[in-house]
Amino acid sequence: MLTSVSLAESADFRVDAVTCASAHAGWSEAEVRDGHLVVLVRRGRFRRRARDGVFDAEPGTAYLGVPGEPVEFAHPAGGDLCTAVWVRPRLWRSVVGEDRPARSAFHVDAAVDLAHRRLVSGRDVEFGVAEDLVRLVGAAAGRFADRPLPGAADRAVVAAARAAVLADAPESAGLVPLAEALGVSPYRLSRAFGREVGVSLTRFRNRVRVGRAVDRLEAGETDLAGLAADLGFADQAHLTRTVRDHVGHTPAALRRLLSAAPPGVAR
Repeated sequence: MLTSVSLAESADFRVDAVTCASAHAGWSEAEVRDGHLVVLVRRGRFRRRARDGVFDAEPGTAYLGVPGEPVEFAHPAGGDLCTAVWVRPRLWRSVVGEDRPARSAFHVDAAVDLAHRRLVSGRDVEFGVAEDLVRLVGAAAGRFADRPLPGAADRAVVAAARAAVLADAPESAGLVPLAEALGVSPYRLSRAFGREVGVSLTRFRNRVRVGRAVDRLEAGETDLAGLAADLGFADQAHLTRTVRDHVGHTPAALRRLLSAAPPGVAR
């Protein structure tokens, strides 16, 4: 079951907050859209199967949809929250290029995630924020959409590496122990990860930790030293440098930005 709330609309795009209440481990019947869209995952995890294979969607990921293309979904972990950016054909071609790029799913960086949070939270639903989100998503899609896909074996290794990082598995603290746990060479893991995800394993791991830091800051966290320790940073200064590198703001500035006005859309 899907419900949606419109957040912003212009002549070239529309942004909707979408809640899915489905819970099923098997694949759904194929769905076919009648427009171009980019979907960003806000909360939850689910699986998507399209022409370029199976993709595990989670916060920090996005996928593209084109008219007439069948897609199936599985929701073994329950429901999820997403943001759907419907893009008019002329804007789509200007930022993505072809109607059907080589890959339909990709990872987004923390700057996209921040614009996403500001828009979906309802605190900052100004047109500039919506345009920022569309611009950043377009840039991300343009970088990754036509990149050749790695082979199936390498994609499986990358999926396992991503899962280990997301689960905070002890071996995910470094490239060498993670590669050893997955039974591949560090070189193969590093190369495949960069080709599939678009960033190094180290940057992806930091991206995950920054996302968790932003979650805590958005909830009102004030103990930055404790936050750094909880998330595995060396100290508060290390946390501050990493967050600023990924989103362009310090943790203190982010907390102010994300609590600047009362919420309008339920999170």
